[in-house]
Amino acid sequence: MPNTTIPQPPRRHRRRPSRAVTALGAGVAVVAVAVSVAAVSMRSDNSSPEAVSATAAATTPAPATATATATTTASARPATSASKAAPSKPATETTPSKPTEQQAPAKPGWINVDPAIWQAQVDAYNSRKVDPVPAGVGNLPEFRADCQYSHRLADDPIVLPGLPGASHMHSFVGNKAVDAGTTAGDLMKFTATTCKPVQDHSAYWVPTLYDNATNKPVETTGFRVYYRSLRDSSKGMMPLPNGLRMVAGDAKKKVPTPRGAQGQFYCAFYGPGDLDGIARSTNGNWPICGGDATLHFMLQFPDCWDGKHLDSPNHKDHVAFGSGQGCPSSHPVRIPAITFDIQYGVKGTTQGYYLSSDKDVKSASSMHGDAFVMWDQDAMNKRTKNCILNRRTCDNFGYLD
Repeated sequence: MPNTTIPQPPRRHRRRPSRAVTALGAGVAVVAVAVSVAAVSMRSDNSSPEAVSATAAATTPAPATATATATTTASARPATSASKAAPSKPATETTPSKPTEQQAPAKPGWINVDPAIWQAQVDAYNSRKVDPVPAGVGNLPEFRADCQYSHRLADDPIVLPGLPGASHMHSFVGNKAVDAGTTAGDLMKFTATTCKPVQDHSAYWVPTLYDNATNKPVETTGFRVYYRSLRDSSKGMMPLPNGLRMVAGDAKKKVPTPRGAQGQFYCAFYGPGDLDGIARSTNGNWPICGGDATLHFMLQFPDCWDGKHLDSPNHKDHVAFGSGQGCPSSHPVRIPAITFDIQYGVKGTTQGYYLSSDKDVKSASSMHGDAFVMWDQDAMNKRTKNCILNRRTCDNFGYLD
């Protein structure tokens, strides 16, 4: 298993958006700090890189027109402060218009995809035609969802499902009804979201950032979720299945993140500047940004899936990183790679910060993210075909021209 590293972002700030839903930049004339197709590490293992390189990028998905047609095995869940309880149903009953959790016995920690439902999505995807491309559309193969902060809970429905308060604090964006008991069916039933487009019912979360001087939370001021191809070719690209769960990063990693380290926060804004900051916090782990730049973080998820499971015991083994030659035989399905591009509206201080996952070392190395995927199925299919398979630049709503 190769031990490769991901290059750091180039030393320039990204531009302010000319049209964007959040403060995260990316419009017609925008340079957004994003994953470089050429610079991303070509890995064949299933570990998550801690940092990604930055290049000029912008994105634009096509509009959605239909509702999801998948089904799910419904599971009873208790009512909590963040969502209402779904009616209790037998474990074998399926409910129309919800994604599958599992329909066959799975080993502990594994959640099986429903083969029939996945095949139905594949068939719908394969039969879809590429929409006409307006003149001037770019060739960056990606689409996106721009999200805002939703709520904060010590819950994790992927790692610690059904155990409210058992996790370190997380900051959630996207689906507003997420708590410890959230299932895939809940994401389709309770669809209020802080993301645009609204056809994205997914939940995304990261450990909460705290100001070390005040112990007060510092919430995200912009949270862009890219769906993209990491490779020079989009051959074989398939849409993401509803109900897919993934974790990127390592919540247990607690090592210093000095200037130049991988997995650190960086500074970004319009114009030239130092992504490592003009200074550092006293412990060296956090940059202090100059000018109009503020703290940012990027987190990369894998781009290959085993085609069989929506989750695995460590929430990583069912996905893997591919290479320019394709996906590994163990994970043969190429999928859009999710990238979190996160902005915090702070510039940094000498006292620095800490993550809820590491209050002791007070470094950025434990930064991690969770993605619980749930889209209007036709919207996901359409964006994957128009924007990624066809290698065209898309934003939240359509081709970017």
